Amino acid sequence: MKSLLLAAAALLSSIICFAGSPELKGTFSGIITDAATGKPLVGVTISISDLKVGSSSNNNGEFYFSNIADGRHLVEISHIGYSTLAENIVISGDTKKDFSLSASIVENNAVIVTGVTRATQLKQMPFQVSVMRKEELLQTTSTNIIDAITRKAGVSSIATGPAISKPVIRGLGYNRVLTINDGVRQEGQQWGDEHGIEIDEASVNKIEVLKGPASLVYGSDAMAGVINIISNVPVPMNTLKANIGSNYQTNNQLRSLYGNVGGNVNGFNWNVYGTTKAAEDYKNKYDGRVFNSKFNEHNAGGYVGYNGGWGFSHLLVSNFNLKAGLIEGERDADGFFVKDIAGGNEVRATNTDFNRTTPLIGYQHIRHFKIATDNNFKLGNNNLSLNVGWQRNRREEFGNPDDVNERALFFDLKTLT
Repeated sequence: MKSLLLAAAALLSSIICFAGSPELKGTFSGIITDAATGKPLVGVTISISDLKVGSSSNNNGEFYFSNIADGRHLVEISHIGYSTLAENIVISGDTKKDFSLSASIVENNAVIVTGVTRATQLKQMPFQVSVMRKEELLQTTSTNIIDAITRKAGVSSIATGPAISKPVIRGLGYNRVLTINDGVRQEGQQWGDEHGIEIDEASVNKIEVLKGPASLVYGSDAMAGVINIISNVPVPMNTLKANIGSNYQTNNQLRSLYGNVGGNVNGFNWNVYGTTKAAEDYKNKYDGRVFNSKFNEHNAGGYVGYNGGWGFSHLLVSNFNLKAGLIEGERDADGFFVKDIAGGNEVRATNTDFNRTTPLIGYQHIRHFKIATDNNFKLGNNNLSLNVGWQRNRREEFGNPDDVNERALFFDLKTLT
């Protein structure tokens, strides 16, 4: 923690220096229309990934960026039902550029930040990368973030109940798949079957899955590929946005509630979110209700930062809290599920046991706290990226019915990256 505080102090000094530098700044504006009809398109997303800034078109199809550093920037224009357009634009003073989008359902020109030193068009990537945007994630029925990305070709998972899934890319998993969240590698004891990815799926804006070896860029853990989860995306300049969502699934009566609020005032931007989720025992065609597959989850987090002509600097905080039952599968002589009780005895599980959302013995309690900085400083035609993160992952396992508070297992992992 002391090292993190020193890094944060150094970062603050750098921000002050860069914020006061005489970097040339300009504006970028234009109109977005439908290529077939020529009519303006409303609600089109325009983003500059390297600067982490975005905007959306108004009722007249107009968009506007201010305080953009002069130089070459890769601009991405995307809208539901249209082909994504990516184009390198040279900003110099007041720059205007109009765009036309063509209707399409095939995504072939997204902007990628995984495996490259700066934002690059998907069609120019030397290896295969799949992209899932927020809209696609919202349309996917899943119980955790890894379960959601298994819809992509070449990606599967190893599941321990509905709450925990391990990513597998082309047959390789565990320490051979690297997970990155907002520029910081996720350190959550990824070598074990019962350790999932401690990231709230409702907070995610975009996922990029790099399929294939990327060890030269990310180290030996990226032998099978990289899953880059991006949640830190500021809202457009001088706007305030709030979202609320819910989810209900009939199989295990899963219910969840999610909300977030974000704002951006003259480059100073922030976002906070919270999620609560609970599920009963799920059903399958062989066993009916699977005893102790229940779980409940409570997450919170957010970020605060500043985007200027010199780049951006963000401070991120997240806290993941999950209690998940451990499926033992023990049955009595008649084939019914049984549960352990005090005194070393077993009794048959009842409907009340199946219907509750608080796990019974045995279960695990997983908590993951992370604080990190995500920074990009513009140095003329070059960029300097700096990411520092401190994480603490705690996994407790409880399995003694005579003393429900006695830990059978306790992992406490602290990392600074």
